[in-house]
Amino acid sequence: MRRAICVQTWLDSGFPVSHRDGANGSKQADRWRNDSDGQMTQSPLGEPVDGPSPWWTPARHTDRKPFLMARSAITRAIRAWFDEQGFSEVETGILQVSPGNETHLHAPRTELLRADGTRATRYLRTSPEFAGKKLLAAGEQKIFEFARVFRDRERGDLHLPEFTMLEWYRANANYDAIMADTVVVIAHAAQATGIGHFSFRGKSADPFAEPELLTVGAAFERFAGIDLLATIVDGKGDRGALAAAARDRVRIADDDTWSDIFSKVLVEHVEPNLGQGRLTVLFEYPVPEAALARAKPSDPRVAERFEFYACGVELANGFGELTDAAEQRHRFTAAMDEKQRCYGERYPLDEEFLAAVGNMPEASGVALGFDRLVMLASGALRIDQVVWTPPANEA
Repeated sequence: MRRAICVQTWLDSGFPVSHRDGANGSKQADRWRNDSDGQMTQSPLGEPVDGPSPWWTPARHTDRKPFLMARSAITRAIRAWFDEQGFSEVETGILQVSPGNETHLHAPRTELLRADGTRATRYLRTSPEFAGKKLLAAGEQKIFEFARVFRDRERGDLHLPEFTMLEWYRANANYDAIMADTVVVIAHAAQATGIGHFSFRGKSADPFAEPELLTVGAAFERFAGIDLLATIVDGKGDRGALAAAARDRVRIADDDTWSDIFSKVLVEHVEPNLGQGRLTVLFEYPVPEAALARAKPSDPRVAERFEFYACGVELANGFGELTDAAEQRHRFTAAMDEKQRCYGERYPLDEEFLAAVGNMPEASGVALGFDRLVMLASGALRIDQVVWTPPANEA
């Protein structure tokens, strides 16, 4: 039944799937796939240098310009779709009392100097989620944001310390509707560039094909031979049971928690197999990994949480939103206790957010890594090729 709901909603959206193999698709994608290694033998002042040139040199910028034009085309297409669907585009604050309360996400910290000379700690947000849900509590029904967000301890071909997150919410909608939205948004990105298939590190996926729908439990069974849900007892993960089931699959440290072992199996055995040939929607996460999602009424072992994958790359993370403020506080407190244990720090709770959770309507929402989507839809090889100004002091 879930598959029928998701796919039918996608088809009902009116997306013109006939464009997926447009005559200009492969040529345009090939044109945007070219990349320079940035090597130069002279500086902009004519002095000999070794290594890559700065991103702002004309030659280097020219090499990246097709990817940036692809970014602009995708942005226009997605904005137009949200407008057609009756969404309001919002702009929310970057400086926050709390950057988010997930154990393994880290945020840059700053200090505000008030007019009276006192100081206040603020964080650069890791997500616009807190602000978005406050707007739902205020009465907004359908909102989206191209949000600048920040993460410490993250840099690589798929990670930037500052990046764009496309996040949207529907009030009074279940998470099947948000799943269907995500399928359409990804397809619009591919249509905007004319690319026929996403490719990354030798893997490919058709962004226009019907997505694969796979529960986390089924994925663990298929790719790791682990009965994951058997390790969930009374809403908690049984660390001993999962360690026993996974001992031949991953290296397990004495201080690894259930969530640590879960993450190792997911990253090493499950994720590399997702999004092959078509998109994968991985859904029904075990409730210990619910984060800000509500538990599934018909099976309290799992939560209404999903992630989208293409070519083994995680693109989006969505929830049927939790509206129980007491439960959200309990989860945040446990996550910050674990953060303190692992990293020696914790972030404050945003009390206004917790109050808003208890006053917001039933809703669903999703956060999509916009730069990653542009990378795949433009044929770029690295995420820094598709941002206008790559991180400072990097070649």
